[in-house]
Amino acid sequence: MAKAKTAKAAYRCSECGWQTSKWVGRCGECQTWGTVTEAASATPARVVNAGPVSSPARPIGQVDVRSAKTKPTGLDELDRVLGGGIVPGAVLLLAGEPGIGKSTLLLEVAALASTGPASDGADVPRPPAGKEPHNPVLYVTGEESAEQVRLRADRVGAITDHLYLAAETELSAVLGHVDAVQPTLLVVDSIQTIGTSEVDGAPGGVTQIREVAANLIRVAKERGITVVLVGHVTKDGAIAGPRLLEHLVDVVLYFEGDRHSRLRMIRAVKNRYGPTDELGCFDLSEVGIVGLPDPSGLFLTRRDEPVPGTCVTVTLEGRRPLVAEVQSLVAKSHLPAPRRATSGLDTSRVAMVLAVLAQRCKISMHEQDVYVSTVGGVRLAETSVDLALALAVAGSTVEQALSNSLIALGEVGLAGEARIVPGVQRRLAEAARLGFKFAVVPRGSLELADGSPLKRADPQLSSYEGMKVMEVDSVQQALQVAFTAP
Repeated sequence: MAKAKTAKAAYRCSECGWQTSKWVGRCGECQTWGTVTEAASATPARVVNAGPVSSPARPIGQVDVRSAKTKPTGLDELDRVLGGGIVPGAVLLLAGEPGIGKSTLLLEVAALASTGPASDGADVPRPPAGKEPHNPVLYVTGEESAEQVRLRADRVGAITDHLYLAAETELSAVLGHVDAVQPTLLVVDSIQTIGTSEVDGAPGGVTQIREVAANLIRVAKERGITVVLVGHVTKDGAIAGPRLLEHLVDVVLYFEGDRHSRLRMIRAVKNRYGPTDELGCFDLSEVGIVGLPDPSGLFLTRRDEPVPGTCVTVTLEGRRPLVAEVQSLVAKSHLPAPRRATSGLDTSRVAMVLAVLAQRCKISMHEQDVYVSTVGGVRLAETSVDLALALAVAGSTVEQALSNSLIALGEVGLAGEARIVPGVQRRLAEAARLGFKFAVVPRGSLELADGSPLKRADPQLSSYEGMKVMEVDSVQQALQVAFTAP
């Protein structure tokens, strides 16, 4: 009997390479929609002969790096994240939720770049009005009309002579504007709205985004133009389109924030020219976006008298310490299943801390509603918030307030132990700068880089940056120390 023929893989996922014999709408490996396409028939590998080179190879020490120096954008918080500014020939991808302020931010960046320092990146003061250097900037919008963008520019004060605006959705037209304007900075808002007739598919599809991005990257590298692409995000927060897009660009930025809050944060998840652990903070108002060099005050509630159920902590966003306040309210429940509501904190982490308090510290809350939130709309995802959360919930349960000058930071384990978190000394320095006098931290936090402890007169009490620091071993000990602090 003849053996049955093995079915050949006729379809392949363009993202991960998964193969299947029939078409499906969703990849069975990476679970991405719309990436399974018909695979080309296998052809034998061809021998490629050596050809002419664009430029001869040189020793790495002889490569001129002056053309790759960063140029400030004019927004200090954005420059902090980018590692000093934008680089000629670089391609940046800025993603964020709808209405978060991406277009407003980039419109201000475009206006500042068109009137900012000369294109060589020299640190010179801004020239007087009417004598700006010729730094043409092209802003291409595919989502709005030119009149709508002009109205926003009037509102935020982004009207300059060298900022050019075009409303286009065809790639060939965008490249035509680039030839006509010869910009030093190109902003495309957004890449999902730009398409080309050279390939099949509607704008925003996988094939279209890949083709448009490849052509814009080629133009950026050949002409030394900095290109900023605006990207949409899916409902789960990922950038829409092929994953290949994030690999092709040089910098990937995420613009985040609560829609009901004025605070906006930008962070880099990929940066070939700088760090990826920096955070930029902005204030979004009716007159535009303003950088916040010291945003800690937004996350605190200033009050004369202490209130039960509040505790201040210091979180690290990248390398930047931010002082934030955790609030808790524990009230008698009239429901069979008491409510547990959180805002700005991880729900599963809050449930774990409540269980530790009930089991290890004998603070019963099985008949209590527990509400926990942060101040200012900030989201705290670090485990260093655990100790402050435990103190806030315990204080609200026993109706005892903590001192206004106290902070707490540390991770809480299931055994009730307090664990060390990274960057404690940097966090304490930020808290001391804002006037806090007392801190509760896990034992062993105050050690130097070589592992030797700081000098202290009391084995348990230490002074750091003018603060009294008490090191504790467990949550129960932290409760005793915190509620007896002056």
